[in-house]
Amino acid sequence: MAKKTSKPSFDFAAFQSRIQHQFTGLDPNDPSSWPSLPRYLLSVAVTVAVVVALWFVWLSAADSELTAEKTREVQLRQDYTSKLTQAINLEALKKQREQVQQYVTHLEKQLPSKAEMDALLSDINQAGLGRSLQFELFRPGQVVIKDYYAELPIQVRVTGQYHDMGAFAADIANLSRIVTLNNLAITPAKDGNLVMDATAKTFRYLDSEEIALQRKNASANGAKK
Repeated sequence: MAKKTSKPSFDFAAFQSRIQHQFTGLDPNDPSSWPSLPRYLLSVAVTVAVVVALWFVWLSAADSELTAEKTREVQLRQDYTSKLTQAINLEALKKQREQVQQYVTHLEKQLPSKAEMDALLSDINQAGLGRSLQFELFRPGQVVIKDYYAELPIQVRVTGQYHDMGAFAADIANLSRIVTLNNLAITPAKDGNLVMDATAKTFRYLDSEEIALQRKNASANGAKK
């Protein structure tokens, strides 16, 4: 009769003792001297820590990029809405532009050139004489150069009746060229008439030399800043 062979039993206590022995007396300053199991576990732990750290860094960068893209999306939507509105109103805007250009052209025609200023001054004088006003002063001042036009102030003093002065002001307003009356002051005269002091201002185009000088001065002022 054959004998039964007994299977060797696993000694768990001895195995546990060997494992604990490998983790006993480890030198934290010299991991290379550790037994194999602690070294492997340390390597796995370091690898997991590095992977987790890189994962969080990547997530942080991705989150920042996502936030930036969301902000950019909002801006793009706003730009799209604005451009869509402009596109819808394009024809209306073109008509408005044409109307503005026509209005500017109309105003430009009311500005005399440098050569026409003498005729305009004569028109102002004739407007007063035509209303039976007596000019005591009619003195053009110094021309003031603006960005796109020149302004000529004229000191005016006339004497006459109140209604004639009103008609004179209306005639000035109805001139084909732009003339304004400023700083009006009306005082009684000794003979029963009234005295009106005013500054009449008229405007004219800048000629090519004046425009070139204005641009040169603007460039020089910009360079100084």
